[in-house]
Amino acid sequence: MEMKDMLAPPPVQLPADPAQGKDLLSDDTALAHPDSPSVWAARAKNELDGGDKLIAYAYARTGYHRSLDRLRANGWKGWGPIPYGHEPNQGVLQSIALLALASQAIGDQDEYDRCRGMLSDADPEAVAALLGA
Repeated sequence: MEMKDMLAPPPVQLPADPAQGKDLLSDDTALAHPDSPSVWAARAKNELDGGDKLIAYAYARTGYHRSLDRLRANGWKGWGPIPYGHEPNQGVLQSIALLALASQAIGDQDEYDRCRGMLSDADPEAVAALLGA
């Protein structure tokens, strides 16, 4: 029988990302929606996939901070579940995962481990889906 932590906050269910349905790599989208974690995650992934790993890190770091802003604005207190299966949460979790990957790419294993742990705490499914581990 699984024990439920009665003091744990309810799972975060974010509203739709402000850039949902738009071209996430478009400069116009980034300028119109700088608060979108999905925009920064897409740019970080694009750079990791054959661009500049330092630019990827900068984009990922921006996405991470925009993600924290978004989570806090929606009641998150720094801990608790952030279900990967809830589509509007995915940009936030992708941003955290891309910061992990970009950190690893520049040799910062400690930051990779911290972000991986954060993803695991949010939703273990996100670790498998986004980091393949």
